[in-house]
Amino acid sequence: MNKSNTIFFLSLLTLVSAGCTPQPNNTTAVKPLYVTEPVQFDTDDPAIWVNPEDASRSLIIGTDKDENGGLYVFDLKGKIVKGKTITGLKRPNNVDVAYGLMLGGRKTDIVVTTERMTHKLRIYSLPDMKAIDNGGIPVYEGETQPMYRDLMGIAMYTDSQGRIYAIPGRKTGPTDGTYLWQYLLEDDGTGKIKASLKRKFGNYSGKKEIESIAVDNELGYIYYSDEQFGVRKYYADPSKGNKELAIFAREGFKEDNEGISIYKTTPTTGYILVSDQSANEFKVYSREGVKNADDHQLICAIKTSTNQSDGSDIYSKPLNADFKHGIFVAMSDDKTFQLYRWEDMAGSLLKVNR
Repeated sequence: MNKSNTIFFLSLLTLVSAGCTPQPNNTTAVKPLYVTEPVQFDTDDPAIWVNPEDASRSLIIGTDKDENGGLYVFDLKGKIVKGKTITGLKRPNNVDVAYGLMLGGRKTDIVVTTERMTHKLRIYSLPDMKAIDNGGIPVYEGETQPMYRDLMGIAMYTDSQGRIYAIPGRKTGPTDGTYLWQYLLEDDGTGKIKASLKRKFGNYSGKKEIESIAVDNELGYIYYSDEQFGVRKYYADPSKGNKELAIFAREGFKEDNEGISIYKTTPTTGYILVSDQSANEFKVYSREGVKNADDHQLICAIKTSTNQSDGSDIYSKPLNADFKHGIFVAMSDDKTFQLYRWEDMAGSLLKVNR
């Protein structure tokens, strides 16, 4: 058995031993280690920013989805960091982070959220949460159909040259393979950010909407949930073209396939978790594929204590004494985000694979 297959086999054993069975019929819900303090209106999506100097001081940024909403910043125990939380945003929906964007001659970590009612990306520097977007960056300009500019999901992609792209989703859009637009983010010459449209791509079933988007930087793929249809996969690099590589997660969902997050056991292996929103569980798929790189088979399903979970995020390395093997953060519909230890989600996976 080669190394890749060995890692996959051991990882599968770990998942099964943790109560994640190949059939999505678990009845015992995994409990979070912490639940965040509640936001004012409606949680929707979290992002994890890892402090490069001290991982124990990392932050969780979550959206409060309302016409007077905000970006709430939490510590790793779920406490609100009031001096960093941003309010007064116009229905911020999803959020993501990127590291090392060159601004004013220095590398700057950023957090990006979609502001649905203004059709803009709002961008803040990390960890200080200072606006660096000149009041917001308009996207999907020129679209005139109803809700074609109403922003939903967001994912950030950093290519091998360090270029950083934003891929925002929207409430609805065309079915001609141009649903998603991808923008290159750069310094506008004043230390603020500008965005340049680089491509239009992505099929859409027309069944519901496309909200959750996730990028695998190491492997160079974009995944997005075409709700009530499946998860679609494309190359993240615009130069590699717009061919759809795979569609998976098409069966076994109670209603919507939603939040996508990626746990990385090595640079090329791991798991893709997809929220089965109405079943209050997360379906786990092979990151590296089984028979080939695009064969993302269902491994199991993990039931959690989240309710109607939409967005989620994962970090796959140690953060502190609480999160020794990584953290999984998921939205719940009681105005909170739930913080899980990875070993509670899937067993002590890193111990098995040492």
